[in-house]
Amino acid sequence: MIVVENLHKHFGGFHAVDGASLEIAEESITGLIGPNGAGKSTLFNVIAGVLNPTSGSVTMAGEDITGLEPHELFHRGLLRTFQIAHEFSSMSVRENLMMVPAGQSGETLWNAWFSRGRVAGEERALARKADDVLEFLTIDHLADEKAGNLSGGQKKLLELGRTMMVDAKIVFLDEVGAGVNRTLLNTIGDAIVRLNRERGYTFCLIEHDMDFIARLCDPVIVMAEGKVLAEGSAERIMENEAVIEAYLGTGLKNKDKVQA
Repeated sequence: MIVVENLHKHFGGFHAVDGASLEIAEESITGLIGPNGAGKSTLFNVIAGVLNPTSGSVTMAGEDITGLEPHELFHRGLLRTFQIAHEFSSMSVRENLMMVPAGQSGETLWNAWFSRGRVAGEERALARKADDVLEFLTIDHLADEKAGNLSGGQKKLLELGRTMMVDAKIVFLDEVGAGVNRTLLNTIGDAIVRLNRERGYTFCLIEHDMDFIARLCDPVIVMAEGKVLAEGSAERIMENEAVIEAYLGTGLKNKDKVQA
């Protein structure tokens, strides 16, 4: 679904992404792991249009999307979340979801004044959809709560809910488990698996929790120093000497020395 070829992103003399090439298969849950500074979030930002690449290409379903703006990718069904959740804190959880779909009639002053019936009908439909999303995510009891009052994990669920309001095709999740307790992380994991299996969502996620990665992801792609280092099942990745060296600074043959 997504093909990245020889992608580079330089910040002056620093090569954050340095010739990365990878593929994300349709209806897969792909994990992206690597040590801090490996270029994972920068890669996400380039794919999602937040940053322009220095060189290289990104295609989606065979179409070149290199350098497209985030709003253009949004309309193609490509969405990206961030390590720190972004919500309208003074609005309710339901209202946060209702804000997501583009092209609503109420966005224009003319319709707000002269097509009130149509605007009201759209809002009722959006409210029903938002409630369905919240029920799917098992946080329907928070529908009227101000989003700013949610816990970190609940905000991550709300971000996932936003992707459901526009029926996304592929979602890039950046450290969805950061600051989330184990119970809510399991709830998030369950929602991702259900969206993948029941609704055909494709996911690519950055995460440091290897138990979470192993439970959800196949394949797992490892980055180090801006390049793709390895790819395979979580089990094979965790046995890969190059991966261990990237994380620990030594290979398997010196593993005992590290543990000593």
